Amino acid sequence: MSLKAPVSLAALAVALLLAANPAPVAQAEERVWHHALSLVGTPKYGPDFKQFDYVNADAPKGGRVATYDLGPFDTLNPYPPQSNVAPGLGLTADSLMAASPDEPSTEYGLVAEAVSYPADYSSVSFRLRPQARFHDGTPITVDDVIWSLTELRKVSSFHAHYYKNAVSAEQTGEREVTIRFDVKGNRELPQIMGQLDVLPKHYWTGKDAKGVLRDIGRSTLEPPLTSGPYRIKEVVPGRSIIYERVKDYWAKDLPVYKGFWNFDEIMFLSFFDQIAAFQAFTSGTLDYYQETSAKSWATAYDFPALTKGLVKKERIDLKQPEAMQGWAFNLRRGKFQDPRVRRAFNLAFDFEWSNKNLFYNQYVRTDSYFENQQDLASSGLPEGLELEILNSVKAEVPTEVFTAPYSNPANNSLNDLRTNLREATRLLKEAGWAIKGNALTNEKSGERMEVEFLLADPNFERIVLPYVQNLQKLGVKAVVRVVDASQYVQRVEGFDFDIVTQTIAQSESPGNEQRDFWSSAAADVKGSRNLIGIENPAVDKLVDRIIFAKDRAELVAASRALDRVLLWNYYLVPQWHAPYERVAYWDFLRRPSPGPTRALGFPAIWWADAEAAGKIAEARKQ
Repeated sequence: MSLKAPVSLAALAVALLLAANPAPVAQAEERVWHHALSLVGTPKYGPDFKQFDYVNADAPKGGRVATYDLGPFDTLNPYPPQSNVAPGLGLTADSLMAASPDEPSTEYGLVAEAVSYPADYSSVSFRLRPQARFHDGTPITVDDVIWSLTELRKVSSFHAHYYKNAVSAEQTGEREVTIRFDVKGNRELPQIMGQLDVLPKHYWTGKDAKGVLRDIGRSTLEPPLTSGPYRIKEVVPGRSIIYERVKDYWAKDLPVYKGFWNFDEIMFLSFFDQIAAFQAFTSGTLDYYQETSAKSWATAYDFPALTKGLVKKERIDLKQPEAMQGWAFNLRRGKFQDPRVRRAFNLAFDFEWSNKNLFYNQYVRTDSYFENQQDLASSGLPEGLELEILNSVKAEVPTEVFTAPYSNPANNSLNDLRTNLREATRLLKEAGWAIKGNALTNEKSGERMEVEFLLADPNFERIVLPYVQNLQKLGVKAVVRVVDASQYVQRVEGFDFDIVTQTIAQSESPGNEQRDFWSSAAADVKGSRNLIGIENPAVDKLVDRIIFAKDRAELVAASRALDRVLLWNYYLVPQWHAPYERVAYWDFLRRPSPGPTRALGFPAIWWADAEAAGKIAEARKQ
């Protein structure tokens, strides 16, 4: 049976049904092709849209922009688990569909001009654009899509979990690929398949200039063949990488990319710490700088270029989900197995003191794994469908899930801190830990509570040390260890740590990625994002409930339930977030105003003012 003739087969089936029963019958589901997909509503732009509203379609092309990345890099292949990936590689890659920076969980066709899926979400089909090309002029084919899915799942733990339900991919038309799933009812699967990077099979299965067979599963400093708006122009391993705009880029005139990709060159310089990067920005070596330090934002922006008006400093408000950032425990270590111990650590953190004395009151405490998403974040007590979902795992979750709203401990006075430390001491004793010889000791094993906070950024040490002092009041021997970026990555990927800072970003339509964050199956997979090592059957069930939610209402209820269970298990000590983005840039850079509401859009939709760039260049010489 030929899979390349689905229309004729469907027509034959209908004809046979009509012959057997001349009365009206339910016909086979008619295929519907979509130009865009959204998990939260109807896409804003129709099939005939010309451009996104927020872009400057007439933005001039040209100029160079320099920005930075922390830590050296040693590979130009971002897919297999490895140490240090070069920054900016996403500029070179094309996926089947492209995300909309101004809409939640919405994608428009890129390599794929259209997408179709049945009502039960058991498969998805993509129809490729005939003009899609790799940089060597070779057409992007269905075979490339199939190969990319197959190989990326082999070499990348993220892709293996993200695309776990894709069991087959086959060509079903001249430019059509169909991916079939082993489950039905997962609304997210068609859309996450659209995020697949399409790689050139002929390149990765060929040989390099030395005659060595390439391997997508290994690191390389050979600039790979790609298809995106930029290609790699120049590499100094570990120090810098320059991308050049592909002037005949095949997708440059598509509505999804009108007004995008305006710089002729984009350069990333690598620095070992934030201080050195900031100094490079103030001296004019860098053009764009996104500030991550509250102290620097409050005190460091008095350098000459800023006071002369050559540099702009902007606070940009965005309507976007905030990531959960926190001190994550390694549950593979026995000392962190008891949730009472983890809760005691949370009680010892004095956020209010840190915010006042270290952060210049620029931050707010993060209280949810779905922060800044009112519909997905848990609040109050569970009710309705959320309560129904939680009751299905009632025997496997903390009782507080049902009896109290979660809140982080607050320290609005010294007396509050004393109260919280006393409660922490009580919890530790209840968990079998007592002070012996000025050291917190396990009463059964004799093990002392010794913990190491592992850092890659030395600037973060000043933030951790006050927390360490509070832990020491509980008898915990806590130390801070700062290592270089390479060692940090190796230790984290090998789960060789006590406590690290983990940042967990969430979309407005959570789905398959939750497996990589929390599932038991990911707990011991090197390179997975389940750094904590969670192996909890209740969490596994809630993750599946999210993935297989039948509609938005069920997704919301299941997300709230998962949020509540994660919080009450104290898998990490939540940190903080700024309710806005802080950026500074030399005043030849321009951006649309108003821009997208959910992203800074740098460098995708920014551009260089040539006249202003000339004046800035002259001023930098003085």
